[in-house]
Amino acid sequence: MGVPRAMPKANRLKIRLDYIKNRARRIDISSLVERAKDVSAQHHKALPVIMVDMLWSAAFRQTAFQDYVDWDYAILSRAERETFMTHSISNHIAMEHDAEAHRGIFHDKIEFNKVFNAFLKRQWLDVREASVDEVRDFVQRAGTVIGKVPFSSAGHGVHRHTADDVTDWEGFRTRLLDEGQFLLEEVIQQHPTLAAVCAGTANTTRVTTYFDGEKTHILSMAQKFGRGQASDQQTFGGFYTMLSLDGKSMGRGYDSHDNVHATHPESGVSIPDFELPLVETVQPFFDDVARVVPDMRYIGWDIVMSEEGPVLVEGNWAAGVYENKPSVTGIRTGSRPRFQSIIGF
Repeated sequence: MGVPRAMPKANRLKIRLDYIKNRARRIDISSLVERAKDVSAQHHKALPVIMVDMLWSAAFRQTAFQDYVDWDYAILSRAERETFMTHSISNHIAMEHDAEAHRGIFHDKIEFNKVFNAFLKRQWLDVREASVDEVRDFVQRAGTVIGKVPFSSAGHGVHRHTADDVTDWEGFRTRLLDEGQFLLEEVIQQHPTLAAVCAGTANTTRVTTYFDGEKTHILSMAQKFGRGQASDQQTFGGFYTMLSLDGKSMGRGYDSHDNVHATHPESGVSIPDFELPLVETVQPFFDDVARVVPDMRYIGWDIVMSEEGPVLVEGNWAAGVYENKPSVTGIRTGSRPRFQSIIGF
């Protein structure tokens, strides 16, 4: 297999300029002020200085306002800031290295399941194509299922359903269709190490990879933890910690709402002491997964580690960014150098 061609420099420049223009048109001054006030209070910096710095960073350093907040730019030097990935940089990489013709696979969860079925390791059902009896049999056999809206993100449209709670199966199927929950999936049985942290939620590991046409490179890993809800996303109260490439937590957990967790709030398990089990299985797993759609080179994958190894949950072509938070971990550098050395930007 040959190495995919890189995008011409002229196209790269156009993407960057278009992105900057779009960001400028969408600047929310009230959002800027609100975030700047929080940063000013947290780090004891003058509000006008923070606002100017945030605007400068957004315009000339490809740093969204929330990235500035989340990565603690107010306490970092320029050299330290340059080591952090940002959503703007990630967007440029995705636009350049992910083929537009295949992005739809990663937008539609049902289409994704069809294409990557061999790596899901669980049963699933398209409610639109299933009869009432088939829906009933699927849910009763599984006991508990997860209902998903195919086109959604950040955990929106994810629901948990239990067979014992359903008395009217025709009405249940109708409700699923009316709410757009066209996808039903079996609950993933996670590794006991993850269940010990939070048994009520499938705790996913975000693995960001780059496929160079011959080899899959793991760029970064982050471990997300739920709070017993249907999803471990922050909209459900979830949080995360960055992992080293050998699966060890880099410190306490955190989210974008100033919550910091030395231990899991419900189980009391230490977050800094967490180690991802079977981490040695991650690389060979993605060596295979990344070849399914090789023109989608830069992807943020979500997996759940089971006792047998990784279980694929979904893939995100607009990968987003998970990074180290200096004020929480004490580590003042990020993962951008690794991204640069592997992708070349």
